[in-house]
Amino acid sequence: MVINLAPASTKKNGAYLDLPITLAVLSSSGQLVSDSIGEYMVIGELALDGTIRSAEGVLPMTLEARRAGITKIIVPKANALEAAVVIDCEVYGATCLSEVVAHLSGEKSIERTVVDADSIFAPPEAFELDFADVKGQESAKRALEVAAAGAHNCLMIGSPGSGKTMLAKRMPSILPDLSFEEALEVTKIYSIAGKLPANTPLITQRPFRSPHHTVSGASITGGGSIPKPGEISLAHRGVLFLDEFPEFRKDTIEAMRQPLEDGSLTVSRVAGSATFPAGAMLIASMNPCACGYFGDSSRECNCTPLSIQKYIGKISGPMLDRFDIQIQVSSVRYEDLALRGGAESSKVIKERVAKARAIQLERYRNMGIYSNSQLSAAAIEEFCPIDDASRMLLKDVFTKLGLSARAHSRILKVARTIADLDGAADITASHIAEAIRYRSLDSKFWYK
Repeated sequence: MVINLAPASTKKNGAYLDLPITLAVLSSSGQLVSDSIGEYMVIGELALDGTIRSAEGVLPMTLEARRAGITKIIVPKANALEAAVVIDCEVYGATCLSEVVAHLSGEKSIERTVVDADSIFAPPEAFELDFADVKGQESAKRALEVAAAGAHNCLMIGSPGSGKTMLAKRMPSILPDLSFEEALEVTKIYSIAGKLPANTPLITQRPFRSPHHTVSGASITGGGSIPKPGEISLAHRGVLFLDEFPEFRKDTIEAMRQPLEDGSLTVSRVAGSATFPAGAMLIASMNPCACGYFGDSSRECNCTPLSIQKYIGKISGPMLDRFDIQIQVSSVRYEDLALRGGAESSKVIKERVAKARAIQLERYRNMGIYSNSQLSAAAIEEFCPIDDASRMLLKDVFTKLGLSARAHSRILKVARTIADLDGAADITASHIAEAIRYRSLDSKFWYK
């Protein structure tokens, strides 16, 4: 028996073709008589005993089937909930080959899998980690609020124990809820990567990925003999947190430059190439030197100027420019630690962030832009006009700090976000001044 998978130029991989090939053999040999077999898309890996195993990438395949006009889908039972979130598709989850044969021949129908989108898409009521737990650090909290409101990349520099990791881990609690379209995007990525949790039809929380600094460049950007999404894609529409940033391999850090700028990356291998989205918000933290106490008022630094520059120099200028916001996180004072209550909760901050994001979604409607961080040069010119006072302030700082053209654009984007948080239609000098404050650390630590 000869089975021809045409066209030959199209790469075939994975075992999800087992079930459709078997059905084709049964149909051509007369063992399966069905008038409706051509109406279905069939996905599934077959075991030797006829049971149907789960497959990767079922959600994007179901979406593509609907786009092609196919509305009846047979998938492994383990993937039925995942496929059923696609509207206007009849999804049937099968456990074995005999079930599928009986369904197609009309002997016994498989029960259709139906998902209530409203019930599975309910946002989480509360997060375990809350900004109310963070004592002091008001300036750092404000900077992260701005970062969340505009989906800006943020770099935190501070001594060990100052709370950088604690702050970063609470970022998901102040990010706006995923829209249904965003949830589909994220779920597709996890489906392709084979990381979609069991019995989870849709990912409804923004991802938070925190790989260890020993991770390879391929793990960050994606790869493998068959291209799979990396950490930067798994964090799409969420947060990619890199703790101890200078400890990551230099080639790993530099590999992120292009995806962070373009919002996507293409992975090419012998088995084919694939383009994955990379719209993650990068949050990185680092010490200012090897001992960790350079610039700290409470502890003395033992590093030499040469060793400080060597440590800081692990982060190149072009990579540093990818961070819209750069902040110094100071050591926490005892007075702040001793205070009881009083800190703003994540719920309160999230409400302000959500309002700012709503303004941006309305402003950039039908433009394919979700946040201020995605603005192109032309869009900055259109949506970030500034008055003469702001222009003079920006000119003085640009000259004194020796900022790059990319840094100039970053300041305008952040100023636009700060104005949105204030509910202001126009960017003022105060908004520019605050945005500049988030770009001054490179001159302090990188010695321009």
